[in-house]
Amino acid sequence: MAQQTATKTPVEKPVGTGGVFFSFAPWIIFGVVASPSTWQYAALAALIASIALSAQDMLHGTLRVLDVTGIVFFAVLSVLALALDRGELAWLETYAQVISNGLVAVVALGSLLTDPFTAQYARERTPREFWDSPVFRHINRVLTVLWGVAFALMTVSTWLAVRHPAQDDWFNWVVPIALLVLAVKFTQRYPESYKARVT
Repeated sequence: MAQQTATKTPVEKPVGTGGVFFSFAPWIIFGVVASPSTWQYAALAALIASIALSAQDMLHGTLRVLDVTGIVFFAVLSVLALALDRGELAWLETYAQVISNGLVAVVALGSLLTDPFTAQYARERTPREFWDSPVFRHINRVLTVLWGVAFALMTVSTWLAVRHPAQDDWFNWVVPIALLVLAVKFTQRYPESYKARVT
């Protein structure tokens, strides 16, 4: 009986999509608002959202890697918008969304080398004694790979939007939104699916 409980607890909900979504929210805001003429405002809006959503965590000293990345990235963009002439920022106007999506993909996949970023959310919902369990580690590695690949594909999609302006709506909107929806649904369903296989 004790063994069954130890197996079940960490796989019921190892990561909440709400917490992950809040960390992605500034990046989504940037992706929605950013365009060649509005990326400066998008960066400022995303920076404000990053700070606001992380305020409580800052007070407790528990910032997550994606939150820190967002604050630093959008702060740098905001400073560049103020410090440089528009002519010097032409490349950033063109590739701002590509860069932001690519950065999230790198951070997510890079976290696999140390601590999968989804595990930082999962630990808030899982007792400490299960954090090192094989089930907990496996699920969070899978979910981290999922989000990293989703944003890598979004990077390619937004790059294609730059290269093929006639298909801008598809590559800048339809494909990224579809990838986000699929990632959220998978995150919601995978833990139960995996639990059914291992119990």
